Amino acid sequence: MQLNTLGLAHEFLRRSVRPGDVCVDATAGRGRDTALLCRLAGADGRVLAFDVQPEAVRQTQALLAEEGLRAEVYLDSHANLRRYLPPESVQAVVFNLGRLPGGDPHIFTTAENTLPALSAAAELLRPGGVISLSVYYGGPNGYSERDAVLSWLRTLDDRRYTVLAAEWANRRGEPPLPVFIWRER
Repeated sequence: MQLNTLGLAHEFLRRSVRPGDVCVDATAGRGRDTALLCRLAGADGRVLAFDVQPEAVRQTQALLAEEGLRAEVYLDSHANLRRYLPPESVQAVVFNLGRLPGGDPHIFTTAENTLPALSAAAELLRPGGVISLSVYYGGPNGYSERDAVLSWLRTLDDRRYTVLAAEWANRRGEPPLPVFIWRER
């Protein structure tokens, strides 16, 4: 396991997703998380991936085709998750907040879309389900989104959800924050 936010997120997902599960990559990007979810959920699972950038959708579809994996990839905002799945049907939702590395620097996630997406993801989780967040911040909008997400996390009912938000104490710069949410059984 890599000792960074992405490595922790992937290990969290490996421990949480089983064959046959329904999973969501709320921010498909280059498709790496989508591919991991496909491998974990297996042929009997269902994986949905979302991104607002056509290039991200294309890259995700290309990676899945290259690896022989199957997922439903949508050119749509993660704020619209409720349109695609019923409540309490999802085992895992993964978010990478910020912008697509190497993509258009003017396109990035914002609290305006992310907070509704997080609320939808929390409602979609079945008991025992999880959400993994990698919060990349800095840049033109990152601090406001980070702060809004951290505030939103504090509003989750502690009888229904357990939230772990961590920070790297000895990493330079602005390393992404790993956040893990468990829906109680």
